[in-house]
Amino acid sequence: MNTDMVQLKLGDMIVDVVQKNIKNIHLSVYPPEGRIRISAPNRLDLTTIRAFVISKLGWIRKQQTRLKNQKREVPKEFINRESHYFNGKRYLLKIIEREAAPKVVLKHSTIELHIRPQTNAMKRKSILNEWYRQKLKETVPSLIEKWEKKMTVQVNEFGIKKMKTRWGTCNLRAKRIWLNLELAKKPPEYLEYIVVHEMVHLLERKHNNRFTALMTGFIPRWRFYKDELNRLPVSHMDHAR
Repeated sequence: MNTDMVQLKLGDMIVDVVQKNIKNIHLSVYPPEGRIRISAPNRLDLTTIRAFVISKLGWIRKQQTRLKNQKREVPKEFINRESHYFNGKRYLLKIIEREAAPKVVLKHSTIELHIRPQTNAMKRKSILNEWYRQKLKETVPSLIEKWEKKMTVQVNEFGIKKMKTRWGTCNLRAKRIWLNLELAKKPPEYLEYIVVHEMVHLLERKHNNRFTALMTGFIPRWRFYKDELNRLPVSHMDHAR
């Protein structure tokens, strides 16, 4: 694919422009500092791209302000009494060292992390993430089955993975959806919203009026969930035309 990278400057704003062999122009604002990137078709000239950016200045400023004001998550150390989340609820981490296979046990107000002595922070994180992954794998199939019946669509498979800029994706041809591992930490209704969002793409590929109408019909509060998730660092803000 032919790509070309240039920068546009509008006052104090710098926009990275990448031109590709694509059909539509796509504008993204990335955390943490609000970097702006345009992906544009090769056929568009810079004057047209500049005009598009100018037309979206208000939207760009709004997203940059939101990113600047959002709470930053302190990097985890995976130590005793550190706060961790599951299903939207806060738990305190309890480290239990013992010479046995590692495991995670959910209690009323704690997440017990059973590990061997001398287990470092990276391995502790890996063990906890695998537990989160397993919890999602236990929950998601029933959600998919529920919404397959309501939408009259079929999901062939789903997967869980760490994603930096997406809460979920959908491969239309394979009828496969991917969900962000971080959703295990969010309230169940947020997970369901993302599952439904990706499944609606099996009915409507684009984020157009039909997509919006379908989402509203299935989950009336979907915009609230979207806004809440977009306040978090994992999701960048984007706008496509």
